Amino acid sequence: MKISFLLLAATVVLLAPTIAFGQGSASVAQGASSAALSSDSATPRLSRAEMLEELDRMRLRIQQLEDQLRAEPAETAAVPAVATASATSPAAAKTTTVAAQEPSKPEKAAPFAFADWSWLNGNPRTKKAAFDSEFFTPEIRADVNYTYSFNRPSDDTIGGSSEVFRSGEFQLEQLGVGGDFHYDNVQARVMTQFGMYSATTPRNDASPARGNWDLDTAYRYIAEGYGGYHFNALHGINAQAGIFMSYVGLFSYYNFDNWAYQPSYVSSNTPWFFNGMRVQIFATDKLKIEPWLINGWQSYGRFNGRPGIGGQILWRPTAWFSFVGNQYALGEDALFTPGRVRYHTDDSIQVKYYDRPESRISKAAFSLTGDAGCEHGGGVSCAGNSSHMMNGQSVIWPKQSFLGFMLYNRVWFARDRYGLTLGGGKINNPGRYLVLLPPINGATAISGTPYFTENPGDPYKAWDASATFDWMPSQYITFRSEYNHRESNVPYFTCSGGITPAGGNQGPPGSIVPGFTPDLCKHENRMTWAMLVKF
Repeated sequence: MKISFLLLAATVVLLAPTIAFGQGSASVAQGASSAALSSDSATPRLSRAEMLEELDRMRLRIQQLEDQLRAEPAETAAVPAVATASATSPAAAKTTTVAAQEPSKPEKAAPFAFADWSWLNGNPRTKKAAFDSEFFTPEIRADVNYTYSFNRPSDDTIGGSSEVFRSGEFQLEQLGVGGDFHYDNVQARVMTQFGMYSATTPRNDASPARGNWDLDTAYRYIAEGYGGYHFNALHGINAQAGIFMSYVGLFSYYNFDNWAYQPSYVSSNTPWFFNGMRVQIFATDKLKIEPWLINGWQSYGRFNGRPGIGGQILWRPTAWFSFVGNQYALGEDALFTPGRVRYHTDDSIQVKYYDRPESRISKAAFSLTGDAGCEHGGGVSCAGNSSHMMNGQSVIWPKQSFLGFMLYNRVWFARDRYGLTLGGGKINNPGRYLVLLPPINGATAISGTPYFTENPGDPYKAWDASATFDWMPSQYITFRSEYNHRESNVPYFTCSGGITPAGGNQGPPGSIVPGFTPDLCKHENRMTWAMLVKF
């Protein structure tokens, strides 16, 4: 075999000028041929026809040698590669020998790439980016809704919601422009938030009251903004810092990604964002472990002297099942109340129990989420009312806890062009530390209001139910209609009299206005129509 290969190499060298000529490089081939022929005066000059005939014979011989080479065992076939390299340099021969002896390692599977996850609640259903490049993947989102509250509030103001804020009006909920930068393992993401979110999200964060520099203004128009680096270890490791989305409560901050527009309280009252750093460790292509070090519970800054820690475990062993567990601990998240520590666990499963794309019913799935948490210290107790001695007197610290669940079932029709979701949930939150404060007389999380107190031990129980119908003519747009019923054990929702004083808000935010009483009731029914776009 060595001899045959050397003959092949010699033949190629001798015929190189002729081959070049036959391929059309006339001037170069003719010069090279002349030089080759003149080196031996005894060799007769061949005509063009003779050269082409000789070339055909050589091609036939080369084909025979290639067939013989392919018929040899694998270890023998590797020898010519070494021989060819050794003709160049010893270093090249050594490199080629190692490559021949060591088989190349197979590339590791990308995380969660083994299935289509566009069916998940809280996950975008787009399957292909409208535009992409090696450096940047843009993203554009638009969310516009018209909501009608059957309570018909005189000031058109809806309270107690993280998604719906006005009645009887068209409102731009969110306009986001941004995307993902990625090059040489370096990452960055930015997403703006213009519209109602830029006012309603910061007002639910009390941390800017501690210290200066107007954190709520600085971050008002940013939904996501972080940088990071990707390490090529395991199935990938991302280290990122900045403001990033929280998926405590399962539902996404962006309504396009969700099965319903107004999520139940378990999602609506838990964080939509975190400010800090995280490390995403993809241990396998089916498991992600993600620790967090963050300023606090949905906060731009710290409420007191201690930040929060937490983490997420995401496990998707098959194409029809997903589990996510989010944990939070140790944050002192009550403004100006050092020593009051918060704990929270949020766990969800999602199951796709039917999948027949060609049938009238294309697929069906459900999601189930359970949350539990509490606070202790600073005048409250986790396990229940407890007695403490203060200044020689026995003082009762009331129970401060959170317990809730939500369940949703979704069915897709006509090759996923239509969707119907039924669901709802329930919470019990004594102390009201996670209840969204109604904006009575402009009240915010910083100001509070005597019209709806959030003192230790204050009771709050609520439940809700919803029906959502989606028309999805394209993967980039959803037209949504939704009916919601919400109810609580205390007056909480805006009734016909409204929650704004006559003539507008007066005095400091949330303060008492003489002669004014907000009209709160225990129930609310409303319809929402929305158009959701994502590129």
